Amino acid sequence: MAHLTDPKMKACVEACNQCYQMCLHEAMNHCLETGGEHIAPDHFRLMMSCAEICQTSTNLMLIRSPFSSQLCRVCAEICEACASSCEKLDMEECARTCRECAKSCREMAG
Repeated sequence: MAHLTDPKMKACVEACNQCYQMCLHEAMNHCLETGGEHIAPDHFRLMMSCAEICQTSTNLMLIRSPFSSQLCRVCAEICEACASSCEKLDMEECARTCRECAKSCREMAG
């Protein structure tokens, strides 16, 4: 099991934490304030799902859970879906953060 001294895990924890913060902040601020398609149920749920899975992935890596690599695989899928949804709404910074997290999670999942 990797440890936080492992550069790959450290990078993944940082990417997941950044994605968690980005998605939560953008959903609760940008999306709610912009309205329209930004608060469409599918997009908004995806933003919140991405924030939650990223936070949970971070937590499982930090506690060195034997399930963290499996969760990272799921996290990568959700981050990719969120990135695609954000791109459709011109949320480029959020999409980029999600894609970086997905890449890091795929590497961590092996």
